[in-house]
Amino acid sequence: MVAILQSSTSPAVRNTPAPRLRARDGVELAIEQFGAAESPALVFAHGFGQTRQAWADAARGLAVGGWNSITFDARGHGESSWRDDGAYEFAQFIDDLVHVARIPTEKPILIGASMGGLLGLRAQAEHAPFRALVLVDITPRWEAAGVERILTFMRAHPQGFASVDEAADAIAQYLPHRAEKKSPERLRSLLVTTADGRLRWHWDPRLIDRIGASGESEQAALLEAARAIDVPCLLISGECSDVVSAATIEEFLQCVPHAQHTRVARATHMVVGDRNDAFTQAVQQFITPLRACSGTRSYA
Repeated sequence: MVAILQSSTSPAVRNTPAPRLRARDGVELAIEQFGAAESPALVFAHGFGQTRQAWADAARGLAVGGWNSITFDARGHGESSWRDDGAYEFAQFIDDLVHVARIPTEKPILIGASMGGLLGLRAQAEHAPFRALVLVDITPRWEAAGVERILTFMRAHPQGFASVDEAADAIAQYLPHRAEKKSPERLRSLLVTTADGRLRWHWDPRLIDRIGASGESEQAALLEAARAIDVPCLLISGECSDVVSAATIEEFLQCVPHAQHTRVARATHMVVGDRNDAFTQAVQQFITPLRACSGTRSYA
């Protein structure tokens, strides 16, 4: 089991900061848990540019069902701290995920969306910290146009916003299929107020070039990692996703022939936010038979 620190400050502090978990290089990760610590554990890893809040409804719902849901903000995101030198590397994120996976006493199940799913593939192939994987709308090779759309949104508005309403309008343009705008309360968790009084997105902008724009160089290693996966695995894709496609899904299923695949109707790459009910149901169907399986650790 890994010790969790008391709350502390970071570039994205909220009124009530979350407990912290210190990574090996000193970066502090904001952690949140739902459910009893002795229950079988789920570790949720969010996508690039998201925070642990993306999982809030699903994590709480599964905790009510008797699971210990552990969510966290990746380094440079949300309430987690930023690297002073801005030198973010993919390997750091993998190491962080393995560190979080060691919070519970037994091996957890990973639920990873987009970047979180890719980190889970590499972490499992290299360190085997999980007893099962749920990958949310991500495959080792992806559609470049869909990822570029995400990065374009993240690069927009470098000067930030004058109000929460301006930020809400930007998200509405990015996600035009969503019927309702984010509420001011939920949107504030994605924004930080800087010294000039303007509101900016919660992530370290240096991440975009260091991690976001260099993802394709990781694809060969991710395909190799997928071929090494020998634990139960579920891929959940969005029917309307522009990040995964029939071709990338088929390639993944050839790499992991024992994997299951579920497609969520009327969902884009943002499966959890688009259809949280259908997403949670798909996860429940997959993890329920695994509940009684042992997650006992064996550290070499």
